[in-house]
Amino acid sequence: MVTSSEPAPRATRRRGEVLCQAIFAATLAELARTSVAELTFDKIAPLAGTGKSALYRRWHSPEALVLAALADPSTGFGDPVAPNTGSLRGDLIAVLGEFAGVLDETRGRALRPLLTQRCQHPDLYEQVQRLVLHPQRLRIMDVLRAAVDRGEADPRCLTPRVTAVGPRLVLAESLEKDTVSPADVRSIVDEVLLPMLAVRP
Repeated sequence: MVTSSEPAPRATRRRGEVLCQAIFAATLAELARTSVAELTFDKIAPLAGTGKSALYRRWHSPEALVLAALADPSTGFGDPVAPNTGSLRGDLIAVLGEFAGVLDETRGRALRPLLTQRCQHPDLYEQVQRLVLHPQRLRIMDVLRAAVDRGEADPRCLTPRVTAVGPRLVLAESLEKDTVSPADVRSIVDEVLLPMLAVRP
């Protein structure tokens, strides 16, 4: 058997945006599997196929890396847009159904330690609220404003507390049941939100 004296070609190292996406994906996957306290650059780097120095050059801590991953449009939550189905019920089911689906993905499961370990990481918790949950409430607010204009919802429902009800219920069910089905979303909309938002004399 003839063997080649030439060395095997080295795997091409990922760089730039490709490397960044790999790091973000590895960060969220590791966080979903463990906890904030256990998340380290030593664990993330090999999962992303890179060295620790690539992480230290960009982020000063694993927490900063988590926030960058959550804010990224591809690996994180990006900037969600309100739907326009033409009805209040349809819009609510679309918004909350999408949110429920995301919570079942790696990026959604990475939220669980961030939200349940608030006392240990209060600053990180507040940033997660700003990056992930607040945009969901803004989507609900846009949906409710459109419904008020159509006469489907009471104008008095346009408050931050009301807009938080739907996402909080979906998040609570996700933490309790591990997944939120389309039927669960429809139940939240039909049994809780629509009666609460109905036009009152």
